[in-house]
Amino acid sequence: MGAGAGSGRGQLFLRSLLFLLLAGPPARGQLRYAVPEELEHGAFVANLGEDLGLDVSTLSARRFRIVSRAGARQHLEVNLENGILFVNERIDREEVCEAGGTCLLHLQLLVESPLELYRVEVEVLDINDHAPTFPWQEYVLEVAESAVLGARFPLESAQDPDVGANSVHTYRLSPNGFFSLEVQTRSDASKFAELVLERALDREQQRVHRVLLTALDGGVPERSGTAHILVTVLDANDNVPAFDQPSYGVSLPEDAPAGTLVIQLNATDLDEGPNGEIEYSFSGHAPPRVRELFHVEPRSGQVLLKGRLDYERASLHELYVQAKDRGPSAVAVHCRVLVHLLDVNDNAPEVTLTSVSTPVLEDAPPGTVIAVISVQDRDSGDNGRVSCEVGPNVPFELRSSFRNYYTLVTTQALDREVVPEYNVSITARDMGSPALLTRSTLTIPVSDVNDNAPRFLQPSYSVYVMENNAPGASICSVSALDPDCQQNAYLSYSIADGHIHGMPVGTYVSINSDSGHMYALRSLDYEQIRSFQIQVQAQDAGFPPLSANVTVHIFVLDQNDNAPVIVSPMPRNGSVATELVPRSARPGYLVGTVSAVDADAGLNSRLSYQLLQATDFTLFSVAPDTGELRTLRSFLEQDASRQQLVVQVRDGGQPALSATVSLLLSVVETMPQTLSDFSEFSLPPEVSSSSPLTLYLLVSLGSISFTFLLAILILTAIRCRGERRSRQGDSCSPPRCHCCPGSRPSSDGLKTSNLTAQPPAGTTAATCLDVPAGGPPGYCYKVCLGPESAQSDFMFLKPCSPPRNNEKDPGKRSQPEQHLQVSKEAKQPNTDWLPPSTQRPALKRYR
Repeated sequence: MGAGAGSGRGQLFLRSLLFLLLAGPPARGQLRYAVPEELEHGAFVANLGEDLGLDVSTLSARRFRIVSRAGARQHLEVNLENGILFVNERIDREEVCEAGGTCLLHLQLLVESPLELYRVEVEVLDINDHAPTFPWQEYVLEVAESAVLGARFPLESAQDPDVGANSVHTYRLSPNGFFSLEVQTRSDASKFAELVLERALDREQQRVHRVLLTALDGGVPERSGTAHILVTVLDANDNVPAFDQPSYGVSLPEDAPAGTLVIQLNATDLDEGPNGEIEYSFSGHAPPRVRELFHVEPRSGQVLLKGRLDYERASLHELYVQAKDRGPSAVAVHCRVLVHLLDVNDNAPEVTLTSVSTPVLEDAPPGTVIAVISVQDRDSGDNGRVSCEVGPNVPFELRSSFRNYYTLVTTQALDREVVPEYNVSITARDMGSPALLTRSTLTIPVSDVNDNAPRFLQPSYSVYVMENNAPGASICSVSALDPDCQQNAYLSYSIADGHIHGMPVGTYVSINSDSGHMYALRSLDYEQIRSFQIQVQAQDAGFPPLSANVTVHIFVLDQNDNAPVIVSPMPRNGSVATELVPRSARPGYLVGTVSAVDADAGLNSRLSYQLLQATDFTLFSVAPDTGELRTLRSFLEQDASRQQLVVQVRDGGQPALSATVSLLLSVVETMPQTLSDFSEFSLPPEVSSSSPLTLYLLVSLGSISFTFLLAILILTAIRCRGERRSRQGDSCSPPRCHCCPGSRPSSDGLKTSNLTAQPPAGTTAATCLDVPAGGPPGYCYKVCLGPESAQSDFMFLKPCSPPRNNEKDPGKRSQPEQHLQVSKEAKQPNTDWLPPSTQRPALKRYR
């Protein structure tokens, strides 16, 4: 009634009050505003962007927002375009704050990049939007006609959800001749009315009296509520019940179970009989919440707990209990019971992850904010004080920014390769007894940074490749690992630039950039290249990319792909090689040496000689290691004068390769001064032209041979000249015979041996010695020895006198040869210096 009398003027007042409250200067970090309740959607509250000093254009990008609990109603909202805080939905102060007092909305404002947190309190101001109401529109009050003047009759109080000046302020009673109204104030400043009897009642004159009770609040505009009181005049019941005290106080823990005795009320009535029997009950204006929680036993006056208490919802309950006897014209008396709840630690802390910035880079500096965490405990006192901590052995810590707000930050550098993900346990514990705690686990993945270079599985690789390999065949595989992940661990392989024997390394080998498999691009030849090395690089795909190198040593293995090449004897003009053998040759006589070379190495170049075919196998033999061809016995008259031999040279490879040479040996009585095929040979065209070094060796050896022969001729001439002078003074006696230099040359003259001696380079001229007269008479021997006589061949000279064909004693004829022995030791090449394989055939030939 009268609720809309001055609505326009009230709205103007409220707007003025709002702007006055908002006129204070803004504070950074902690702001407080006031807003009336019941404003419409979109109503202006505050300009947060300006008050917080934020750039309005970046609010949307920085995700400026209000952080609220899950399931909570969002009464206020922020406009990201201008930073204005506005009403999102209608705010009913009586709904938001059930209890009286100041009603505050606590807002947490969060802005990112960088992460900042602000706290804002918005006080919801009460407006006079509720009129006082009575529990019933009509009350029946029974008053005995014997009631004395001044008797007081408490009336049911009106209720107004508003607070402060907007709550019930006073009561008014309609004019009448019997009753007046007195307004009383309780200890909590609430008002209630009492009827005061001003004039004696007479039931016989007027049995019923009707008055109108009006409750008025103090708001602007003023609101009111009315109730009709029907006063029935009863016959006298002289005494009314009386409580021990008008008000009671009791404390009760909030976790008390249902059925707990709250208080035992006691009221007495001096009357007897039904007029003294008392019944207890709640007053008519007891709120529904009280009736849900408590119960009054009508006969005993016990107040029992009926429902479940919650200190966090209401810490105080006010109960109004009335006592009335059962007599006629019973008058109810009232008392107040204040139930104070004791807080019990029955609420565990609540942990809320307000903002989480994951994943975190592994190179994030210490102090990087990972998350904003809020904790709340609905209990009060020590039960509501909360401490928060993280689990051990993690590189994170909690820092308190505001009360019950924490930021989770890093304490040290992270390494994804060691720990790729952290499960951080956050424990919130209150200070109650016993303490309650809540654990929440936050998973923090660590984002990879390219901080690890690739690493090969081996410090170096050694690869063995058989020569004559197929081009394009795989020869090996290299592998590297990168502890990083994703593209930072993706590796590509490549071969560093370089040259092998003047050619780019890319013409020899290639590598698969993804798998690391290496392939030979050409067929390798052991005789041309025996080993080489390359640098392989592994590079990741990170930014910036990291790389590592490894050396790959490639060794070419020899294959028996070269057959032996016979360099001595060489046939002349493409015919069979020939050799003259004196019939007088003794067993062990060195006919010649078969020499061969093999371009391979190792066992593949180890040569063995054997006599494959012969006219008479009992006459000749070949040394398997040196290839020396010697006689096994003396020639007989019936032996053929032409001996056909086939000598095979075989290497030690698998399978073995071989070469053969055919020899035609002519058995003669006398040896002509001609060179045999064992001494005179020429290199094959392919060998002689294989390298310029071969030509240099040939020229050097030819010069040395020419110098050696020239020295022999000079010494021989000097020797013969000295003997000629001595012959002029002495005659040639039979027992002693000297060489006759003056005799003309003939077929019986000087004859060289079957082997032409070639001294090494740098040797001096040979020394010529006369053999003492120990041999048969009529013979003269001249022995030419080099400085290394043990490894030199002998040169035999024919006797000065013609041969004695009529001499029949073969033993005497062979006697001089027994004094001269041919060395059977094979001349082995000097292995201290080995030339390239392309030059070996020529060197072996001239050994």
